[in-house]
Amino acid sequence: MSDRIRVALVDDQALFRAGIRMLISSQPDFLFVGEAGNGAEGITMAAEALPDVILMDIRMPVMDGIDSTREILAAAAARGQAQPRIIVLTTFDLDEAATRAIRGGASGFLLKDTDPEFLLASIRTVHAGTAVIAAAATRELFRHFDSQAPGPTAPESFSSLTAREHDIFLLAARGLSNSEIAAGEFLSEATVKTHISRILGKLGLRDRVQLVVFAFEHRIVD
Repeated sequence: MSDRIRVALVDDQALFRAGIRMLISSQPDFLFVGEAGNGAEGITMAAEALPDVILMDIRMPVMDGIDSTREILAAAAARGQAQPRIIVLTTFDLDEAATRAIRGGASGFLLKDTDPEFLLASIRTVHAGTAVIAAAATRELFRHFDSQAPGPTAPESFSSLTAREHDIFLLAARGLSNSEIAAGEFLSEATVKTHISRILGKLGLRDRVQLVVFAFEHRIVD
């Protein structure tokens, strides 16, 4: 199947890698394309395997997942290639390193002991770009570790949003999915998707979790 989601893993624990590899390979819509044991090896692997989604451990020898995430995304952009979605893996829910990884471009975070079905669903969600994975946990993370000083006002680009885009921005910033926004606003999911794409374009944001970060940094939502 040519439309399978290409998944890769970067983690320093061989046993954990083996388990994730088996889990991913068991899914007909996934293709496991590569793995690496540290962040530096992850950069090389990502350039060669071209995954759609990377599961990235935060704490590893040689190079951690935060720096590896930044380097992988920057390298893909420099080559003119689509940037992979990166989900960082952490061992505890209120992890400041996860906040820094998201600020560095990661598309979300998950606990390493999360339910396998939720892990698989999260990969699909991130790849589709329709929602923020573990939205409540992501908001809680930024409530605890929102260390960057907020701008006094939202940037000028925010004022370029139409009234409808502004409303949808607020809903997306709360972590609502396209289907949830569509139901609440009496719109089709396709229309919501179009609005979200325009919002991200106007604000220079790469995905929905960066929209959440933007909202928190500028105190647009509580």
